[in-house]
Amino acid sequence: MAHTKAKGSARINKDSISKRLGVKRNDSQPVVPGMIIVRQKGTRYHNGPGVSRGKDFTLFAVKTGVVHFYNRLGKKFVSVRTP
Repeated sequence: MAHTKAKGSARINKDSISKRLGVKRNDSQPVVPGMIIVRQKGTRYHNGPGVSRGKDFTLFAVKTGVVHFYNRLGKKFVSVRTP
């Protein structure tokens, strides 16, 4: 008598690959143009001066400087300040 199930139930138990989202550069860390600051889905963080947003909502630096996180009107913003 076989001890394995006839149905292929193991096929549905696969887990998806994690997307490695989150903050990649913290407050007061130096960045250069093109360096990713935040990987996100949707606009959890908004881009401020010195930061641009990609089509997948990734925030990246457009100038050399230091990362700065701040709140304005109930929203979280990320900017790059020149030292």
